[in-house]
Amino acid sequence: MKKEIKEIDAVQTENIADDKAKDNDVVLEIKHVNKKYKVTNKEYFQALYDININFKNGELVSIVGESGSGKSTLMNLIGGLDSEFTGQIIAGGEDLGTLTDKQLDKYRKDKVGFVFQSFNLISHLSILDNVTLALTLSNVSEKEKVERATKMLKMVGLESQLKKKPTQLSGGQKQRVAIARALINNPEIIIADEPTGALDTTTSMQILKILKEIADSGKLVIMVTHSEKVASVSSRVIEISDGRIISDHKNKNYKKEKPQENAIKESEPKKEDKKLKQNLSLWSAIRLSIHNMWASKTKNFLMAFGVAIGIGSLILMLCFSSGITDYIGATMKSYSDPTIVTISKRSEKLMSFNTFTDEEIDNLTNDINTYLTSQNIEYQITDENVSYGFNVITMFGQLTANLIYDVNGDGEDETMPIYYLYTTPPYYTEQNLIEGEMSTADGGIMLTPAVYEFFGEESPIGKKVEISIFYNDASLGNPNSNDTEISAKTTIPIDEEITAIVDTSVMSGFPVVYIDYNLLASYYERIMGSPLTPNSIYVKTDSEEITNAINQYLSTRDDVTGSIEESLANMFTEMANIIGTSLTVISLISLLVSAIMILVVMYMSVSERTKEIGVLKSIGARKKDIRRIFSSESFLVGLLSGICGLVFAGILILIVYIVLTTLVGFAPLSFKWYYPFIALGISIVISVLSGLYPASKAAKLDPVESLRRE
Repeated sequence: MKKEIKEIDAVQTENIADDKAKDNDVVLEIKHVNKKYKVTNKEYFQALYDININFKNGELVSIVGESGSGKSTLMNLIGGLDSEFTGQIIAGGEDLGTLTDKQLDKYRKDKVGFVFQSFNLISHLSILDNVTLALTLSNVSEKEKVERATKMLKMVGLESQLKKKPTQLSGGQKQRVAIARALINNPEIIIADEPTGALDTTTSMQILKILKEIADSGKLVIMVTHSEKVASVSSRVIEISDGRIISDHKNKNYKKEKPQENAIKESEPKKEDKKLKQNLSLWSAIRLSIHNMWASKTKNFLMAFGVAIGIGSLILMLCFSSGITDYIGATMKSYSDPTIVTISKRSEKLMSFNTFTDEEIDNLTNDINTYLTSQNIEYQITDENVSYGFNVITMFGQLTANLIYDVNGDGEDETMPIYYLYTTPPYYTEQNLIEGEMSTADGGIMLTPAVYEFFGEESPIGKKVEISIFYNDASLGNPNSNDTEISAKTTIPIDEEITAIVDTSVMSGFPVVYIDYNLLASYYERIMGSPLTPNSIYVKTDSEEITNAINQYLSTRDDVTGSIEESLANMFTEMANIIGTSLTVISLISLLVSAIMILVVMYMSVSERTKEIGVLKSIGARKKDIRRIFSSESFLVGLLSGICGLVFAGILILIVYIVLTTLVGFAPLSFKWYYPFIALGISIVISVLSGLYPASKAAKLDPVESLRRE
């Protein structure tokens, strides 16, 4: 057996030498090529043994042999689909064994065309798009792609089938499309793997005729076949067995047609076109991705809709958060004066109060004036623009207060707890008035609408009531005592008429008493024998800019704060922000689930389209091109999801607005102009990130294994 192999190799080498001597038109040289496949960590299977053979332009070569003889392995090496071998394969002056992955991609794109037994057409693309696919990878203009592909399809007799899908063609027509695709980039070598294996006799002869015309036009055509009929029409037949070439002979009956008698040359691109070839552009990748997505439109739409629910919910939560914040801010602003600064003494104890001493007021005033001067602001605090107040929460802590009145007129007084004792701030105006007259300077008190329930159907205006204030210290002038128990309580009774009911924003739902500061001070001094010291200072400025400047300075101090209204507004705003943030986080969690869904669907898509990926690689697609195609699909899914999410959010916001307006009279929703951009950005980012791994996996697939996938 070894002797026979040596003799065969000697004949083979002799034939090669004769060919070199007779003809220098060699396009492909194979020198001492061996190929092994790894079976286990220690075992290998050798598929090819020391292959030495040359091929010339214009040959129609049939490589024949039994299954497993090494035919397909040899073709994969020649076609650049497999680069793991020893020896040399020289095509166009380049040794394939030394080329990088990118160079091999370019080799397959420019110099090799594949025709497969199972056609390997992409089912969701039209016949025209299947043929132009290789040109798309080369970034050829749309006009030129259509022109060249139309010529190729006309050459194979399919000029009337351009818009059809592969499923609408017969087997022979599909193979003609595959041949047109193989020729579109004007390659030097055509590799046909069992090109007639799935066809009947008549159709097989038609395909062989086309392949013969291609060879006669000057190209090298190599066919892998089991068929003797196919081999009989070839110009050269090479037989391979157990990884070795056992015969190589020419067909003496082969008749080569004159080049002018075939139409191949007419449909070839000009040689200078190759200089213009580039790689797949981003726009081309997006257009190809749109085709791919449309083929699975139901799946992609459902995936986009799943993400859209999360996007819509996110926008709704953002609208809720900003709506509540804006509502509180707008409400507080409507009950305040932008030219008045409120300064309160900060208390270290919850529900307690501290008062200002005269020295503290003087020092604070001087500090503010110094700051304003340093900021080149021509304004100073003086006695003329300052007033004082005393404000305290009275339900708990150092003070308690009650409103006492004989509501039923039976001589028995009823008592209602007061939540806040508040000297009338200077920024309350007629816009706060609900009922009565807006004045306490000449006596009387004002109450919030919460007291309506206490008085029943009667109007409280003009009723003379008693306000009893109890405190637990020796005097209000010593509010910092550690004594928190009312052991010897002292009462300051206030006997005044109710002059008005006022709407005071966030505190309107609580029972609040408003009394003039000087009136309260007179009651206090009459009972206690000492003056009342304030815990709030009101500064009247000349403009909102000056107010903002003073507030900016006060924010740097830890001994003062704003008004009770401001504190409550800040508290409610912070609560709204916490609630809004929590709801937003929940929405983001749903988006995370959506991202996982996209990753899973894209990963499954890679598995479903493995053969398509193999086809793309066989016509020269780089790893970068494959990644770009799948990443473009992820981007489009994100874009579609974002758009659907905006539509869903619009419908959701409208429904919520109608429901809340009907039930509670208003809807705290605020839609900002930048929310759609945030939503689109998040949708696209999570989709693209989710598609990175599937895109990378697709790019790394082995082309040989991919083409074998059924």
